[in-house]
Amino acid sequence: MRPQDDRLSCRDHPHRLLSEEEPRRHHPARTYQHLAEEFERRRAELQEVGKIIDPHDAQIERLKTEDATLKARILARDQQIEDLSEFKALGISRLAAQHDEIERLRRQIAEIGPVRQLPRSASRKAPYGSSS
Repeated sequence: MRPQDDRLSCRDHPHRLLSEEEPRRHHPARTYQHLAEEFERRRAELQEVGKIIDPHDAQIERLKTEDATLKARILARDQQIEDLSEFKALGISRLAAQHDEIERLRRQIAEIGPVRQLPRSASRKAPYGSSS
């Protein structure tokens, strides 16, 4: 008797090829291969007729549409940012002009001296032509 060897023999190695004499075990990929081939054939026929769109082509079209949508949104946002920047610059410009006018009026009051208040009328009506 030979001593037992811990190594696997060629016959027991998991990666060896099956010989013709050995029975094949039922593997799902081999068992249903005819169904997979039939499915692929039918799918190819439907794609040729145009009833089924190739998933890869459909994804490309979807991504192109999404890309165009995003580009349009970016352009709209860029325009909105530009409009708001112009509005901001106009607002700052108006505030600066108002500030300059207030400063000019303050200097004018300081140069004139004390301001005399006009007497108020007893009727308290607005003068002719005013909007009050």
